Amino acid sequence: MSDPPTETPVEDTLVSGETDFDVPQAVLDRISNREFTEWYSEQQFQTNILEGQAYFNGPSPPKDPDRHSPSKLLQCHRKASYARQNAPREGTPPEGLFWIGTEFEEQVIVPFLQDITTQNTYVTNSLWIDAEIVVDGTELRVRGSTDPAIVTPDAEPLLVTEIKTTTSLDHLSKPKPHHRAQLHAYLFALDREYDHSVTDGMIVYGSRKTLNIEAFHIEFDAGFWERVVDWMREQTVFERSGELPPATPERDWECNYCSFKHRCGQGDSPYADIGYDGLLPAFTGYDRQNLVDYLEAHDGRDARLTPALAHQYPELVDEYGAYDWSCSRCSESYAWDTVEWDGNTDDLPFCPTCAESGVLVTVSGPEPHEQLDVK
Repeated sequence: MSDPPTETPVEDTLVSGETDFDVPQAVLDRISNREFTEWYSEQQFQTNILEGQAYFNGPSPPKDPDRHSPSKLLQCHRKASYARQNAPREGTPPEGLFWIGTEFEEQVIVPFLQDITTQNTYVTNSLWIDAEIVVDGTELRVRGSTDPAIVTPDAEPLLVTEIKTTTSLDHLSKPKPHHRAQLHAYLFALDREYDHSVTDGMIVYGSRKTLNIEAFHIEFDAGFWERVVDWMREQTVFERSGELPPATPERDWECNYCSFKHRCGQGDSPYADIGYDGLLPAFTGYDRQNLVDYLEAHDGRDARLTPALAHQYPELVDEYGAYDWSCSRCSESYAWDTVEWDGNTDDLPFCPTCAESGVLVTVSGPEPHEQLDVK
């Protein structure tokens, strides 16, 4: 009788290199956030082409001053303007939150509405709106698409919804004003377009943790809509004049989560009231995808990486280029990779020319307003 086979511990098998079940090093190296982000972006790219929405691929052009998106209404004027004009976003894009919101809407709320709607009414994923408004001689236009709506057999709207996901439903006693503004834009535009009145909507909040919902019935309020229209007019006036709008957050804590807090002046970096164009010279808190989006959006204006960002993302330099380090004292400039630097933005490198003469002066990249259209 032969001896029983000897078992080899799994951990020994994985590292021995003697079986067909070794984990390929190439796979181990590619399981990373960067690899996942690039993969997910490519999936979105392919999906947009497959669905005939290739125009969603790539950055959106800056908005005309008179055109407004429902999702941006009644927010901080400066934040909305930064987003509308493609200012570079800081931090990490909340792609996961967008995905969860879309899945919650399409996989949970739409089937729910389909099951509870009455006979001879149906559910549509969205309705397109496009409405013009003239206020005190200022022409405004609000365009966008709704969330799911209950409609007639002829696809005419009866009840419009706005679906939002949130971490928690605790302490949620009423809808947020900018969500009301978004729904009011839909109601206003649809009421104008159809023969019957469209004045009712629902704002539905869903918990990302529990899938519980909190729903609020909203009736069109002419007084509240007037407030929204005034906000649009003010935003348009600011942008037409080329003036950076004031920072007007509804609550102070909102600035902590804003994607533009550093260029606005609400972060811990030495910047404030920076316009729409240009990257912050000594700031490296741009997520790679946000950075690429900005560079792509401004490709025709010779957008490049700052020297600090070139050190952080050297693999992007071949495609997008990088500005030089420059010294404000002696006016010398140096290629981004010719000055030794450890990447600490609190200690920028010293100018080699000035250092030779015993003067320690730090170099930096061009200021934001000096970057685009550099020759």
